[in-house]
Amino acid sequence: MNERSDGKVYLCIDLKTFYASVECADRGRDTLTCNLVVADPDRGRTTICLAVSAAMKKLGVRNRCRVFDIPENIDYIMAKPRMRHYMEVSAKIYGIYLEYVSPEDIHVYSIDECFIDATPYLSLYHTTARAFARELMDAVFARCGIRATAGIGTNLFLAKVALDITAKHVDDGIGYLDEELFRQQIWRHRPITDIWGIGPGIAARLAKYGVADLMGVAALDERILYREFGVNAEYLIDHAHGVEPCTIAEIHAYVPEATSITSGQVLPRNYSYDEARTVLREMVDASVLDLVAKHAVCDGISLYVGYASDQRDLARLGASGSARITDSCGVEHASDHGLLPDTVSAPHGAQGTSSYSADGIRARQALRDPDAASPSTVFTGEHGRRTVRGRRAYGYAEASRKLGERTNSFKRLMARFDALYTEIVDPARPIKRVNIGFGGLLPEEFATVDLFTDVQAEQSERDLADAMLAVRGKYGKNALLRGTSYKQGATGRERNEQVGGHHA
Repeated sequence: MNERSDGKVYLCIDLKTFYASVECADRGRDTLTCNLVVADPDRGRTTICLAVSAAMKKLGVRNRCRVFDIPENIDYIMAKPRMRHYMEVSAKIYGIYLEYVSPEDIHVYSIDECFIDATPYLSLYHTTARAFARELMDAVFARCGIRATAGIGTNLFLAKVALDITAKHVDDGIGYLDEELFRQQIWRHRPITDIWGIGPGIAARLAKYGVADLMGVAALDERILYREFGVNAEYLIDHAHGVEPCTIAEIHAYVPEATSITSGQVLPRNYSYDEARTVLREMVDASVLDLVAKHAVCDGISLYVGYASDQRDLARLGASGSARITDSCGVEHASDHGLLPDTVSAPHGAQGTSSYSADGIRARQALRDPDAASPSTVFTGEHGRRTVRGRRAYGYAEASRKLGERTNSFKRLMARFDALYTEIVDPARPIKRVNIGFGGLLPEEFATVDLFTDVQAEQSERDLADAMLAVRGKYGKNALLRGTSYKQGATGRERNEQVGGHHA
């Protein structure tokens, strides 16, 4: 490897199958030899495996599969998710990195992945980039039992691509790319969705112009890219040539013009309209407490509700003897009889009739966007083959609203979310996902106060929120809950337990 000591050198370190590796390490086992999946056994065979060990991957089991997808002939351990514990282990590993490098030279990308600017440390420790990466990886394994892989690059993008693509195919788990090697090894790599920052939507839009790899992007007329992607074309053009001007120092110095917080969850089964509203109330309550803890107010909200897929649920019924489907009335089914309607409901506010044939909806989509990918177009990624545009028309309801005020009042914000939920969500369709967001965050002193504000009531609500935060901080998130969390379908107590909802 011809490492460039005169320029920048970055590491991108990924903790291998992190959740599963933590569970293996806690049992004195190795992710390379132990068959283990991280999944909640209380949710039955249809539950999603959050992670699988490297040994399971070698047997063909993929991340994010369902328990019933695991071949019957494989013996394995099922570990219940412990999110708070995983965060604690991640923090411990970050502490190990800090023994070697300054925090100014680390960018934490996710719970199991980080970037390190290794440039000044190679001369300091009289070492090479590969040897430095190996030292960090060995330290993590020796003290935490977690294996890692690493990408080395002359910029952040190349380090990430070296990790995602090159490191998987070498014995020591360390990949290296500079701009010359990038053109030799990555330009023609397919599928293009393996490249950092290119998802199935971008891939489908590039495919309209016959582009299936980064070499094609580099050869395409830039005017076409700017017309198709706007200012985001700049990132595609840079990355197609292996260029990334951003540094870790610039990432740390970046201050966004607007800030927001978001929260989302995939529900354990198909929820009815009223059950999902219960979950929404729990999520708003938790997020409002976050706002209060941050001494922030918001001036906008957003709501996303993903409907369940009938076809996917029917596949589960056929694949698992223990599968159940809960319809929009809260009734459990163990067969597919009567579960496939001939038509699907349109979102509230759609023009014309409230029910459309699926073929009619696809035809209208084709008229609006004739160059778009077909609904049946598939792409292959880390988690298997998936459709580019989903299985059903109108697979979700989504909207955002400006509030006309800045507040962190649960009473005010819950009323706005209730109204938005009623406005956009189809009560006849089962629900599988709920996401909420709070936008335009500002310090609490910018809260809106006018002649109609009941200052005393607002202060009482704030005192209650402060008291709840104090109790939860001392005794755990489940120590003090609203009555909503005890309703049928509520998920807050279980989720709190997974992320440290009680203290020992």
